[in-house]
Amino acid sequence: MSKLTKSLHWSTVIGEKILLAIIGFLTIVAAGLDILEMYDARKIELADLFLLFIYAEIIGMVGAFYASSRIPVTLPIIIAMTALCRLIVLHSKEMDPMMLFAEAGAIAILAAAAYVMSLKDKISLEKSELRERVSKQ
Repeated sequence: MSKLTKSLHWSTVIGEKILLAIIGFLTIVAAGLDILEMYDARKIELADLFLLFIYAEIIGMVGAFYASSRIPVTLPIIIAMTALCRLIVLHSKEMDPMMLFAEAGAIAILAAAAYVMSLKDKISLEKSELRERVSKQ
């Protein structure tokens, strides 16, 4: 690698870690503020629980990055599915039925994508195990 490439790579890695730490911290702050709001209102609704679940998934995604230095593709897909479910719960009464159907379809497409991505990971693991067995022979 050239000196410029090495320095750019270093700054990118550090920048990514700093931004993810900020995202994790601000997610915890946002969750705390929402919990405080629920406490003050003395009311917890299903949409609030979905929002807390989204916060937990974002924190999990940040944690997964720090544990493995990569973000599994399925985590953002699951976060998107949860966010769409929250929208449906929040707006289903006044929402146009076609919009409701479209959001449900988007959830189904995201679920299929997450399933396909999990198959990809499984196939990759099987390939690496096969390579290891072949190399041992």
